Amino acid sequence: MAPSYVVKFCKRILNWVPVVFINLVVFWSYYAYVVELCVYTIPEDAERISYLVLFHVFFFLFIWSYWKTICSTPACPSNSFGLPKQALLKKVVLEMPVYTRTAGGAVRYCDFCQVIKPDRCHHCSTCETCVLKMDHHCPWVNNCVGFSNYKFFVLFLGYGALYCLVISATVVQYFIMFWTKILTDTHAKFHILFLFLVAAMFFLSILCLFSYHLWLIGQNRTTNEAMRAPVFRGGPDKSGFSLGFGRNFAEVFGDRKRLWLFPVFSGLGDGHTFVTRLVHIDPEQVNQILQQNGKT
Repeated sequence: MAPSYVVKFCKRILNWVPVVFINLVVFWSYYAYVVELCVYTIPEDAERISYLVLFHVFFFLFIWSYWKTICSTPACPSNSFGLPKQALLKKVVLEMPVYTRTAGGAVRYCDFCQVIKPDRCHHCSTCETCVLKMDHHCPWVNNCVGFSNYKFFVLFLGYGALYCLVISATVVQYFIMFWTKILTDTHAKFHILFLFLVAAMFFLSILCLFSYHLWLIGQNRTTNEAMRAPVFRGGPDKSGFSLGFGRNFAEVFGDRKRLWLFPVFSGLGDGHTFVTRLVHIDPEQVNQILQQNGKT
């Protein structure tokens, strides 16, 4: 049997395979669009230049948001939540702004990281750490999507859909010309035919995922919470963190509108504490709301 460190090393290498695949597809699409379509196929200079400018705008935004999602370090619980002794959990957690529990009503504690889990925090077995407001582990970026990079991930999906849409909309006429033999066969034919089909396929799939995450933002839920409702002291509540569309949206994108369309962090909060709506009357939640209202 191979040593554990060899197995871990192999897993880490394999985890990068989807990322490498996506990068190869993206950079092939860049070559096919810029060289095979714009340079060799489009006859008019004005059309060629306008296509290149439009393409590069969305290509830049797509790549920027994609790499921000990949390179962002997952936000982890602070040491202030650390606790080595299980016997003190229930006593200590009363002094912390932690309202969610396990399905059995116990305090959410990570045995691997030795921390009390903040609300919406989950342990990722792939990243081997607890991640604040964890949404899911995405194999296409080989990173956890959570508090620190959820906005980047949503923009990556949005700009990815627009990138594919721009390619599909501008390539389709040449796709038809090659398909119907209006244009003579050249070395660009394969690239343009395949480029349109790949871009259209990716556009539909990314658009569905993007729409789903916009819905999650509007409901103030993570993918984990959509699959399994968070459990509060009063019981499960799938809308326990929803504060209305405006405040839900601001949690991810912030209140500075000029930053909404750029992959820079602008969300609200620290990822450790979240305001909950009072569906189930919880003394801890009531005290926090009263304190917040007193400050305002």
